[in-house]
Amino acid sequence: MQLHKEGYRIIAWSFLIILIFNYVIHQYVDIYWLNWIFSILSLVAFMLIVYFFRFPSRHVKAKPNEVVAPVDGKVVVIEEVFEPEFFKDKRLQISIFMSPLNVHATRYPVSGKVIYSKYYKGKHLVAWHPKSSELNERTTIVVDNPVIGPVMFRQIAGAVARRIENYSKVGDTVERGADAGFIKFGSRVDVFLPLNTDVDVVMSDKTRGGETIIAEVQVS
Repeated sequence: MQLHKEGYRIIAWSFLIILIFNYVIHQYVDIYWLNWIFSILSLVAFMLIVYFFRFPSRHVKAKPNEVVAPVDGKVVVIEEVFEPEFFKDKRLQISIFMSPLNVHATRYPVSGKVIYSKYYKGKHLVAWHPKSSELNERTTIVVDNPVIGPVMFRQIAGAVARRIENYSKVGDTVERGADAGFIKFGSRVDVFLPLNTDVDVVMSDKTRGGETIIAEVQVS
């Protein structure tokens, strides 16, 4: 299983802490069955941490005007909204919620040039809260695609997440499906598309980052 680079340090520290914890327990707790319970629980906890930072390879197959899901998760929003930060006009918003069990790597939904990338320190409302897109800790990235124009996606930290890793820098040329960052631990991603877009998902659909086609932008 391939691991995301954001997990290396946390996995190493977790292993060390669990190792020390179990050593102390086995030294000072002279109850055989209790020692085994602590050992099993520690192993399960460590396996869950490793599992969270998995980074499966994905095969991106999409037409030039198609947009792929940036993350694994469940579609929770499909609506027309006013986007005030960058576009300052109406856009089609598709939001995908990630539970702690989903892969939390963020992938680029389209190829192109990064023309906007900004981090906002904010609150930690639950990720499905309507105001989380505006008030929570978040990053906003806009990729200018040569076929469909600029596409925005926003990484949003949830109630549990406390840190967002964003690799996008203005001027970067990026590929659809490539690694764009990571959100720790439970969150959502919003995608903002032109209104002349055909949506290929419905509410509650499950997505696979870098593979599931969520929309097709109509181009002349």
